[in-house]
Amino acid sequence: MTRHTLSVLVENKPGVLARVSGLFSRRGFNIESLAVGPTEHPDVSRMTIVVAVEDQPLEQVTKQLNKLVNVLKIVELDAAQSVQRELLLVKVRADATTRSHVLETVQLFRAKVVDVATDAVTVEATGTADKLEALIRVLEPFGIRELVQSGLVAVARGSRSMTDRALRAAERTA
Repeated sequence: MTRHTLSVLVENKPGVLARVSGLFSRRGFNIESLAVGPTEHPDVSRMTIVVAVEDQPLEQVTKQLNKLVNVLKIVELDAAQSVQRELLLVKVRADATTRSHVLETVQLFRAKVVDVATDAVTVEATGTADKLEALIRVLEPFGIRELVQSGLVAVARGSRSMTDRALRAAERTA
């Protein structure tokens, strides 16, 4: 199985997320990562979906997604042709004896401390999944108290806008 990153533009309406994720579920595909948020157009949301499937079944799911009324456009994003990032918040034990080592590690990864307590610091980091996994491995010996990681967000490289093209196409068909 190979990992595929889909960027799906949808109408910003209730129930769209459930219909899209349900389609993957009915086909027996596990969504590895899902991030949804607004775009530069208030009526349009972008879903970034990472799924591990073979190419042929993915094509079938993509065709079925295109049939959903609220789906405007679907693009598969190649890692080399897109900018892809995740967000990590991790709360690490950091008492007086280990705090300086934790802070050095945070700087090495170009992360930042967003909260400080007497016995812990909360670190924010963005980057590729590999970078975030490496940061977690380095912080583990200090003791990770809590960790939350966002789904992948991605956008194609270059100046072209997927949203503008999708909206123009939707206007032509309306």
